[in-house]
Amino acid sequence: MAASGAGVRPAAVSARGWGWRHAGRSVPAVQGLDLDIRAGERVLLLGASGAGKSTLLHALAGVLGGGDDGADESGTLLLDGAAPRGQRGRAGLMQQDPETQVVLSRLGDDAAFGAENLAVPRGQIWQCVREALEDVGLSGFALDHPTSALSGGQKQRLALAGILAMRPGLVLLDEPTANLDPAGVLEVRDAVGRSLDKTGATLVVVEHRVAVWKDLVDRIVVLQPGGSGRPAVLLDGAPDEVLARSGRLLAAAGVWVPGHVPATRPRARAGAGPVLLSAEDLAVSRERPRRRGVPPVPVQSGIAAEVRAGQALTVTGPNGAGKSTFALTLAGLLAPSGGRVRASAALAAGAGTEPFKWKAKHLIARIGTVFQEPEHQFVTGRVHDELMVGPRHLGRGGDVVVELLQRLRLDHLAVANPYTLSGGEKRQLSVATVLAAHPQVLVLDEPTFGQDAGTWAELASFLSELLDAGTAVVSVTHDEEFTAVLGGTALRLGPARMEAGAA
Repeated sequence: MAASGAGVRPAAVSARGWGWRHAGRSVPAVQGLDLDIRAGERVLLLGASGAGKSTLLHALAGVLGGGDDGADESGTLLLDGAAPRGQRGRAGLMQQDPETQVVLSRLGDDAAFGAENLAVPRGQIWQCVREALEDVGLSGFALDHPTSALSGGQKQRLALAGILAMRPGLVLLDEPTANLDPAGVLEVRDAVGRSLDKTGATLVVVEHRVAVWKDLVDRIVVLQPGGSGRPAVLLDGAPDEVLARSGRLLAAAGVWVPGHVPATRPRARAGAGPVLLSAEDLAVSRERPRRRGVPPVPVQSGIAAEVRAGQALTVTGPNGAGKSTFALTLAGLLAPSGGRVRASAALAAGAGTEPFKWKAKHLIARIGTVFQEPEHQFVTGRVHDELMVGPRHLGRGGDVVVELLQRLRLDHLAVANPYTLSGGEKRQLSVATVLAAHPQVLVLDEPTFGQDAGTWAELASFLSELLDAGTAVVSVTHDEEFTAVLGGTALRLGPARMEAGAA
């Protein structure tokens, strides 16, 4: 562990009987937490989806409400002996999604945003920004480089630079590599390691997959869900010791233990059915035409692909290759910039052969889309109501909703507000809302991010059943294990011209 440097005073954390119940919930997210983290210590925080990991990080960052919003706090949680809410800037939080963390159009301005809000003197800000950009490996870019031209991995490193420029004593990372390609994962992890070696700041990182972080941390702490009646901390110790002693217990708790892939329902491996969708010399972009009759510059072009009934199509490639843009175009939510997407007569059923021109009532029953950011598709205030949107729109009953709630382990959250769920639970709900409408084609953008090993296996098994029943599944993913389970065909998109919104 490095000695403190660069003006950073590492923070210490202490919890005694601490708990938090979100507004509208009957069961606390965290209950009875007793935990001490020494100044400068590096901790990997594990646990099943819904175990309260993100809740704890948000509390340490001082961004949870003060109890006046219907939430309930118990016990004490202290940062350097005082409540986190009163220590603005002492902790820096980096969340899962790189897109939502970029707030300004130029790289330097974005990195300086946090320090400016802390009223750091202007001369000091830019010194801190340059040092932080160097620490995360972005010093090769000009300060006025457009943030829209960064890949996902670069945006995550930029978010980290913004935190480091604030000189926090506690760095909080909430699944910082969940949406990144393998190269981007290593970029972010190595940038974290370099910055910690330099500053000696305390680290708490939440990830489901242990292998990436275990050699960077001093300690693993495993939480179990609040309301279980058991102590909040299930396991606590040095990484190698915890993994060697409690590998089976960790796997049973939903932790991704290195070398262990959860068992899933085997595919029937029936032959692929007829073509439902095809991409023909397709060009994709999220930009609008700059002039009438002049199409935008595509992020990818010349794409050819077929989506067949009962077969999986996996879309892979580096961050910034346009995978999400392609998926949204294939699903009829973006207009092609060139070429075309064609639906078969069986899928179109009289609605026309171009999905982009379909009305919503035609699209929802034929092609269901799960966005990369789950919050983008929530429209109600209760989990159960969210699942009923599709069936109600199609004039169907709610029997499928009960099955989905149980199958995807959301039944205990039926009356919860979707926006209060953990990242993994939000992803489960976003997938379930699409499945409830029984579309013939599923288009899923990073369907397994934020999932613990148990919910991952359940989702993979469920999708395998749908494939065997004739549903087509298109997945944008970096998850090699998930790709292997579903089988089918793969489309790899190479590095592309970067544009705003490309993913």
